[in-house]
Amino acid sequence: MAKIRALLFDKDGTLLDFESTYGAATAKVLMTLAKGDLPLARQLAEPAEFDLASTRFAPGSMIIAGTARDMAAAWADLLGEPDRDALVRRIDTLYLEHSSAAVTPFDYTRGTLDALIAMGLPLGIATNDSDAGARDHAEQAGIADCFAFIAGHDSGYGQKPGPGMVLAFAEATGLEPGEIAMVGDSAHDMQCARAAGALAVAVTSGMTGEEHLRDVADHVLPGIDALPALIARING
Repeated sequence: MAKIRALLFDKDGTLLDFESTYGAATAKVLMTLAKGDLPLARQLAEPAEFDLASTRFAPGSMIIAGTARDMAAAWADLLGEPDRDALVRRIDTLYLEHSSAAVTPFDYTRGTLDALIAMGLPLGIATNDSDAGARDHAEQAGIADCFAFIAGHDSGYGQKPGPGMVLAFAEATGLEPGEIAMVGDSAHDMQCARAAGALAVAVTSGMTGEEHLRDVADHVLPGIDALPALIARING
């Protein structure tokens, strides 16, 4: 196994607590899109597998691993919106507006990133959130300075589970994909890693249980705070 020389992180559920960051925000996004029409907001919540009353997500919710484009595809007809691209932009804007103040990093996020940087490892973010959302959330969480590379679904590298973000990070760091570990909390993240030839490291700190990750990941950890020990073991 190649030594791991850089780490690329998913954002939500990996660096940030997903439900704390997105639960109430999603309810506000749906109500805004529905223009205050509660029955319509509930209709929008159904394909998203989101409980509007409790502001909780089902594990398979498209909001967990999908992009604003996936949401627009599910909601366009309900909203009577023929311009999908305009709806994608509106969804991204609303999520940025309503989630920014709720960004919640895990208690161990900053300390773990500092420890990995001290090990000489370049770090990046690859998320199906928008580029602007990724950068804003990193700022709000107080971790933006840890990353030299940040990519969202609209950064020009494609979206997960495609390999584009990992390959772009490899190019940015001058490393081979096999020297990179992609760290995330969903099967999409692991498929992205595998498609690019990177090490697939899953964490169970998000909405996906270990039973859904163990078969698609090279390693499964409870959270990113277990990464320094794993990297030390791999790199010898």
